[in-house]
Amino acid sequence: MDFSGSPSSIELVVARYHEPLNWLRNVPKSIQITVYDKHEEAPYPGAIPLPNVGREAHTYLHHLVTQYNSLAEWTVFCQGKPFDHAYDFHHQLRAFAANPAAIGSFRWLGHIIDTDDNEGERLFRHWSKNETQRGLAIREFHRALLGSDGPATYTFVLGAQFAVHRTVVHQRPLFFYERALALAVTFPDAAHCFERTWDRTLGVVGIDPVWLDGRQTVYLKPVRKLQE
Repeated sequence: MDFSGSPSSIELVVARYHEPLNWLRNVPKSIQITVYDKHEEAPYPGAIPLPNVGREAHTYLHHLVTQYNSLAEWTVFCQGKPFDHAYDFHHQLRAFAANPAAIGSFRWLGHIIDTDDNEGERLFRHWSKNETQRGLAIREFHRALLGSDGPATYTFVLGAQFAVHRTVVHQRPLFFYERALALAVTFPDAAHCFERTWDRTLGVVGIDPVWLDGRQTVYLKPVRKLQE
């Protein structure tokens, strides 16, 4: 892949519900910003409204479907408050703006690599916000999206935030993303399934298994809170 590009070739796609977005003032001017907003009562000025379904996965896939033929060279997808999982998010964006090619074809954005099994027993069932302690049907989700049962475990970066080159997106046809968008609404806990499988959804290896060397959890940086 040819990753030559200019700073203006990066688009930041923000999936907002109710989060304050004053942090966008610190995004490099060369990065195009698109905000999708699911908060009907207090929408963000200039944002594109979306129905409040499917969490951030629905937002990301809506963008991939509607902008499939006009994607920026690189797209950075993030939550309305990206710092919970990537406290140096501004630093990352400044580095991307200075050298877009450094993004590569796909890059998770976050500081904790973790692993869940294909029924959500390792992570999802014990997640503090999963009050019913239900499992996560990743195996069935994988089958519905990709036509196979998939692996026994999924290693990913927490937070569902990543950057991707448009040539990677275009390796799959538009109808694939249209089907994924439908799953984001109809499949139970689809956003949590997508969080674990964005690299597979896009057809890339998100984390080098040789580098991982069997580890299930890796802290890429010390975890701390940063007030934005």
